[in-house]
Amino acid sequence: MESNKESDRRKYSRIATDQVISFAPVETRDLLAVSRDLSVGGIRFEAVGCEINFGDVLRVTFNVGDHTIVAVGKVVWATEMDPITTEVGIEFIEIDPAMLRLLEEAAGNPPSI
Repeated sequence: MESNKESDRRKYSRIATDQVISFAPVETRDLLAVSRDLSVGGIRFEAVGCEINFGDVLRVTFNVGDHTIVAVGKVVWATEMDPITTEVGIEFIEIDPAMLRLLEEAAGNPPSI
């Protein structure tokens, strides 16, 4: 369970998720991963059998309700969970404004101006 201190320091509210997403370095084929949570600022997911490094720019595709969102983000952290699994944190750098509003609504954040 998340402590109040930890939730207070988060910039964006998290949306818990456990769905298959796709990701890829921009301009290459998609790979699959499992998302763990997402927010207006980014997404956390687990990838199996691939190398992902700090600073990589990835395109991620995921669903929020009935909407498919495609965003581009920068890897801000990557942690090896075991020899084949990497947990990754992506900060969005490109996302459609309408999809950003959808994420804000889903997370309970007031829309940004």
